Amino acid sequence: MDNSSDKRVRIRAENLSLFYEELQALKKVDIEIYENEITALIGPSGCGKSTFLRALNRMNDLIPSARTLGAVYLDDTDIYSPEVDVVLLRKRVGMVFQRPNPFPMTIFDNVAYGPRMHGIRDRGRIEEIVENTLKSAALWDEVRDKLRKSAMDLSGGQQQRLCIARVLAVEPEVVLMDEPASALDPISTFKIEELMVELKERYTVVLVTHNMYQASRVSQRTGFFLSGELVEIGDTEQVFERPVDSRTDDYIRGRFG
Repeated sequence: MDNSSDKRVRIRAENLSLFYEELQALKKVDIEIYENEITALIGPSGCGKSTFLRALNRMNDLIPSARTLGAVYLDDTDIYSPEVDVVLLRKRVGMVFQRPNPFPMTIFDNVAYGPRMHGIRDRGRIEEIVENTLKSAALWDEVRDKLRKSAMDLSGGQQQRLCIARVLAVEPEVVLMDEPASALDPISTFKIEELMVELKERYTVVLVTHNMYQASRVSQRTGFFLSGELVEIGDTEQVFERPVDSRTDDYIRGRFG
């Protein structure tokens, strides 16, 4: 049963297409993403799901050959409008990448980097943000006595939670996650999944994952991409158990991809 009508839409894409020169990577995608939910995006490699994710905070702008058509709204603002400040957009819509990418500096400075970049100078306030954010990322108890140590000394799973903390430190509204556990061991993956479930209480989360079990465990809604097209989206249980489109059913049952 889809109860979407009483939920607040945080992101809405309308007729969204994206080209890399002549190659069309996204084909007229229409989607609504709801507040305080995890929306998982699944599909085979190269199907457009990561490209779509990067379109939600204009990361594709960094690729010279990329050209975007259509609209993406964050609340009522078209993020592709010329008036939009892309730096502030990426503060509101943060991104966690597939592989942990901590900065080569201390654990403390990794988390403090964003708030400092956005003008916070008060030492006490910075320390408060670092502690609270590391707690939000379920990392504080493991690093509280190592804040002046290099972030590069952390394990892979710890580095990824640090990267999540770095995103949360600038108080985003939406958190994009591009296969955040694909490079991690099963125990670290479980911790990231637990963290995602906690984060949706305060943030809107969009997750790209190759792991269909992960999508079914953590998400409320799931969208299936194929060849740049959003084939279908609905409540996760419905998409996995009673998909509307036969292509979705074929993918979930392992008949291709």
